[in-house]
Amino acid sequence: MLPSAYEARKYEDKIYRTWEKGGAFKASADSDKPPFTISMPPPNATGVLHLGHSVMLALEDIMIRHRRMKGYEALWLPGTDHAAIATESVVIKNLKEEEGIENPRSLGREKLIKRIAQYVEKSQGVIRSQIRKMGASCDWSRERYTMDQSLHRCVNEVFKKMYEDGLIYRAERVVNWDVALQTTISDDEVEYEEKEGTLYTFEYLSAKQTGGKPLYVATSRPETKLGDTALAVHPDDKRYQHLIGRDFDVKWPGGQIISITVIADHTVDMEFGTGVVGVTPFHSKTDYELWQRHKAEIKTDPIQVIDEDGTITGHIKGYTGMTVQDCREQFVEGLKKEKRLKSEESYPQQLSISYRSKQPIEPLPKLQWFIDVNKKTVSWKGEVMSLKEVMQEAVRSKAVSIIPDRFEKTYFHWIDNLQDWCISRQIWWGHRIPVWYKGDDVFVGLEAPEGDGWKQDEDTLDTWFSSGLWTWSTLIDPAVTEDGILSLDDLLEQSADFQKFHPTQMMETGYDILFFWIARMILMTTYATGQIPFETVYLHGLIRTREGKKMSKSDPATCIDPLDMIGQYGADALRMSMVIGNTPGNDMRLYEEKIKGYRNFTNKLWNASRFVLGIFEEKGIKDTPVIDTENLTDADEWILGKMNKTIQAADNALMGYKISEAGQLLYDFLWNDFCDWYLELSKGDKQNAAVLYHVLKNILILLHPFIPFVTEEIWSHLPGAEGMLIHASYPALESRKYCDLPITRLIDIITKIRYLRAENKIEPAKKVPVIIYAHEKANELKRNEEDILRLARVSELTLQETGEKPDKAAADVVHGMELFIPLEGLVDTDKEKERLEKEVKNLEKYLKGLSAKLSNKRFVENAPDAVVEGERKKLEESEEKVEKLKEQLAQF
Repeated sequence: MLPSAYEARKYEDKIYRTWEKGGAFKASADSDKPPFTISMPPPNATGVLHLGHSVMLALEDIMIRHRRMKGYEALWLPGTDHAAIATESVVIKNLKEEEGIENPRSLGREKLIKRIAQYVEKSQGVIRSQIRKMGASCDWSRERYTMDQSLHRCVNEVFKKMYEDGLIYRAERVVNWDVALQTTISDDEVEYEEKEGTLYTFEYLSAKQTGGKPLYVATSRPETKLGDTALAVHPDDKRYQHLIGRDFDVKWPGGQIISITVIADHTVDMEFGTGVVGVTPFHSKTDYELWQRHKAEIKTDPIQVIDEDGTITGHIKGYTGMTVQDCREQFVEGLKKEKRLKSEESYPQQLSISYRSKQPIEPLPKLQWFIDVNKKTVSWKGEVMSLKEVMQEAVRSKAVSIIPDRFEKTYFHWIDNLQDWCISRQIWWGHRIPVWYKGDDVFVGLEAPEGDGWKQDEDTLDTWFSSGLWTWSTLIDPAVTEDGILSLDDLLEQSADFQKFHPTQMMETGYDILFFWIARMILMTTYATGQIPFETVYLHGLIRTREGKKMSKSDPATCIDPLDMIGQYGADALRMSMVIGNTPGNDMRLYEEKIKGYRNFTNKLWNASRFVLGIFEEKGIKDTPVIDTENLTDADEWILGKMNKTIQAADNALMGYKISEAGQLLYDFLWNDFCDWYLELSKGDKQNAAVLYHVLKNILILLHPFIPFVTEEIWSHLPGAEGMLIHASYPALESRKYCDLPITRLIDIITKIRYLRAENKIEPAKKVPVIIYAHEKANELKRNEEDILRLARVSELTLQETGEKPDKAAADVVHGMELFIPLEGLVDTDKEKERLEKEVKNLEKYLKGLSAKLSNKRFVENAPDAVVEGERKKLEESEEKVEKLKEQLAQF
């Protein structure tokens, strides 16, 4: 017998160990079953479980358990990411604060990498145990880490192949430099914050120089003008036609002298500022492109004003070594003294912030490695395409589907604007770029060539380079990668897991990394393997507070710790709370009361199961009972029919990745259909143990993907249940058609009686007389007369085909049957009538004022849309209420 209460903490860890020890999560590459594969988005190896991970784990586990029960060879491959910049930053900070090592890089590359690896190894155990806490049924025997040797081999092989195909190249370009982390970051890792900035307008060329009026320039970064090589104007701007093509020397406060050329370019906005733009090629990507287009006209080479440490370089006279802010202030002060500053105006500007460090980035010139996304060298679907074109074609052709599909527009917009990807990073933790130098010689390969004097490139690869290979590199046989002679194609061919489980079927992740990761996986995988990485992308939204705010570490009061919630309410309750109401691509609100509410659901299942198992014990049932289909009550027919429909609807929803819809269907079936109705309709001699068994067994199977722990524990007490529930097959649909209409009508009758009682303020405990003229359904209702008496709290039931309408009665029609509750003696009809008339009068007065308000054009046009909509809703609700009250009055 089940204990009286379900305490999740007593069961969950033990059940998970039993699953894992029994090999329940393992997939076989030798199986003939169709594959269903999910590559778990790898959390940071040094991270802790947060709600984003928890949602991902809950959704993916539901998908994988469902497909496993449906007969697929289901593989859910777990792993962790080395998170290069994030991890190195954490360890460097720890070494500084805990060990007093002021410059951790002074340890040398090898020692620092060793310290980082040790830290990661310790931390990985934490995230693993937390994934287990969520009940994730992933195949731990195949766990991967982005720094595993087998994955490192794949990274190097892809780099080498792309280099040989001319897709990877090295060049000096203006890149996004993170001063705080001392490394480049990609365009996608730049965030934009609107800040209040200052627009400085000052004299750039004197009247003497121009031969007419002084020339002014407006800029929010005056310090970069110390490195200008040109001034750009629009070719159609009549104000500056006489200056185009001329060269000038400009002396700035502090003594810096620059030589500039005035150029004409269609990208210049004539309306912004003075219509003149200072061109600083080494501190703006836009200016760099301008310089590239006009190199032949510009006489001066670019000058670097700002150094990697965020200070002014030695090329700038009078400001060397200053911070950018100090330089700006001193430069502007100098302009004032020379009476060249015309104005300072506040204006909103988009500040470029590093996604990693949350600090402003500096565009700087650096020699970096890039992937060319526009070069047509990729063979795809019988055509030669660029990486950009392949990425577009994979989604446009629906080879890869995105759920919800509105994100396809966002995806294409990103690709349309995609520039060559800077893949080198100036940090030590990560996959080191497999390039060696010896004098002017360059070698790209897995290892340094023979001979002395070869030095490997100091940079590492962008984390997203290795993460972009995740779906397939994790399926490469580690033993095969030990053979250095094998090519990339050989590695793919000789790896049984890759051959069986790739392409994967599903990639479920947050919509916020659509560009960072999803797009890069499509880019890297189509190129390296000739396959798509996944067939479907399911994007979940962000988890927000009850008020709709984003949960933030900086505001602990807004955060929910999933591990705390598991400790208090159990993993099953947390899983359900994050799934029901969570639709793809939309943010959802989560709060503790909601999680607590779903603990009530697990308790409901436990108590219902305990009740049913008690019946089995009383009746001595120790094996699977067989349903006698010739002797079914109306209630039996109804619940079996309902169950059949629920099986089909839930399965269809899950196959279509409508997870929330499936969860709600099953919630309603257990709580409403089974507990609230069938168990109540099956009291006494109406109890059919075989039907109870059959329905409870299927409920446990259907709910198992959603709430695996409590269902597994109940299953272990079910007579005749074989093995673990995780191995059970998904319920098959029955071909037999069940007659569910009699009970559907009965439930509607009982529900309507309860409604009329409440509407007429009849005390819940008080029994009432009821008259039903059921016409041709009279005999059907008589079969279940006792249920109406008991469940609707009826003192006397008059049930006949037709009859006279009683006076002063609450009335309604249900399925063509006339229903009456005589109110004489139950309520003071005169007082009730008086109360209703007064309420109608007050509401009609209120409606008149509301209608006048909404008829007022000025109000409708000037009030906020939300306010107008709110007033309209009030009008609609009040009109409905008046109608209801008038219906009640008519009964008198």
